[in-house]
Amino acid sequence: MRLQLALNVKNLDRAVTFYSKMFATPVHKKRNGYANFEILVPPLKLVLFERPEANEQLNHIGVECLNASEFDKVSDHLGGSGLKSNGVTETSCCHARQAKLWIKEPDELAWEWYHILDDEPEADKTGGESSQAGCCGQHPDINATSEPEQVCCT
Repeated sequence: MRLQLALNVKNLDRAVTFYSKMFATPVHKKRNGYANFEILVPPLKLVLFERPEANEQLNHIGVECLNASEFDKVSDHLGGSGLKSNGVTETSCCHARQAKLWIKEPDELAWEWYHILDDEPEADKTGGESSQAGCCGQHPDINATSEPEQVCCT
């Protein structure tokens, strides 16, 4: 596992340059309004969303499970913990296909737990519709009584 830190930034190019230098790591994936880094030391997935209008710099915190077995163990543990989650969903967003679940801590900070199923979905490879479209911009309603929404990182 590695921790994921998702930040809202005012200028993506400027932020990519800064974080590339700070962590001595090239950007792993960069799309319109989105970039991520896979930093080895310290183990961190740094995700940047270009959102000049955002009032908060912290978008959310996540934990990336590096394989399906790790994700299954975590989802079983969290499901049996009594903590409210939106349940496991499979979704295409943030330019990857993922299995994920969301939990909010008592002060409403959203935690995303996920496993990447396909880091380069076909739409990204062919220049088609962004895998970020249609799901980003909202956290799940964990208190909803209906089926969990297919949402991704905001």
